[in-house]
Amino acid sequence: MFRAHDVGAMKQLLLVPILALALVACDSNSENQREAALENKADAMENQADATRKAAEQKADAIEDTKAGSEKLKLTTPQDNAADAVRKNGEAKADAAENTADAVREQK
Repeated sequence: MFRAHDVGAMKQLLLVPILALALVACDSNSENQREAALENKADAMENQADATRKAAEQKADAIEDTKAGSEKLKLTTPQDNAADAVRKNGEAKADAAENTADAVREQK
């Protein structure tokens, strides 16, 4: 038979790992805030990347719209080349912003 002090000792032995697991499983409030701040920063960077792509596309379209007459039928005018360069530059900037956003998320 178990004695009263044996039961108390068993409870203590069971309680220690349960408490340890509970403490490990719970993030602190400050950790949650840090992760939320990082997530918000990454989201803002991705939004900026989207805006960069959109602005570059609009600028490229405006450049292409300056073609006149028979230039509109050609695919390799100086305007087309300039528009392509604007798109590539915008895409590169947007990709860099997204890569930075991914790096920020990995800090969590």
